[in-house]
Amino acid sequence: QVQLVESGGGLVQAGGSLRLSCAASGRTVSTYVMAWFRQAPGKEREFVGSFTPSTGITAYIDSVKGRFTISRDDARNTMYLQMNSLKPEDTAVYYCAARRYFPSRDGKHYDSWGQGTQVTVSS
Repeated sequence: QVQLVESGGGLVQAGGSLRLSCAASGRTVSTYVMAWFRQAPGKEREFVGSFTPSTGITAYIDSVKGRFTISRDDARNTMYLQMNSLKPEDTAVYYCAARRYFPSRDGKHYDSWGQGTQVTVSS
């Protein structure tokens, strides 16, 4: 089982930037698909992006393309989400998740989750 801990959330003005971190422990996650999800108040959890190590492919939802970037530091067993040009609609609790081998945009397919970190973007 992989344990995940997110950090880096906070309050930022629209147009600002934040970098979220997701530190993994328990197992080396270099072969795991790592993903970011978010959940805004009153809304369903939403896939944000993922990285698949076997293919090197990073996928994003359309609303964050060109603004958000996923990266990984396997030496630190850590994944990052760089968020630029933030908008009020990006306000949510952000979660990282991990699963073996195959990417998915469905959170039900992920078996390891962090506790979440709050991101609030003011207008």
